[in-house]
Amino acid sequence: MFGYGKKNKEKNTELLEPSNIRLNCRPGDKETVIREVGRMLCESGCVDESYIEAMLRRELTFPTNIGNGIALPHGVEEAKKNIRRSGIAVMVFPDGTDWGGEMVKLVIGIAGAGEEHLEILSVIAQCLADPDDVTRITRCSAQEIYTMFTGKGCS
Repeated sequence: MFGYGKKNKEKNTELLEPSNIRLNCRPGDKETVIREVGRMLCESGCVDESYIEAMLRRELTFPTNIGNGIALPHGVEEAKKNIRRSGIAVMVFPDGTDWGGEMVKLVIGIAGAGEEHLEILSVIAQCLADPDDVTRITRCSAQEIYTMFTGKGCS
């Protein structure tokens, strides 16, 4: 649906793996949520564990909520060396979670190798520009979310 079937250039893997989608997440403080989405990226082999701290540092200097109930946490520039391959991780909060005074329903952790992070941020922002898209995602299954971002079903 969103046509984000882009593959990681180095390893020919999808940017979003089915295991990196978490539905019905319970609200938590921003640091805890960032650590969780970062852990998902780490466990799927996208980043080294130190990238999680870089995501927290980014949030201190530049909040990653972009409006429409979306937050896109990612690491600071100097943490690029801790990215093994590009990838994203998705957490859905049907009831929202506080992100510095704004309620967000969709948190997408991003690890963009090289200059891919700008492309990933741009595509996600374009795909989710309409608040109705975010509301719809909160009611989707993991397979539907995977299909939205990759253009194919789970195997």
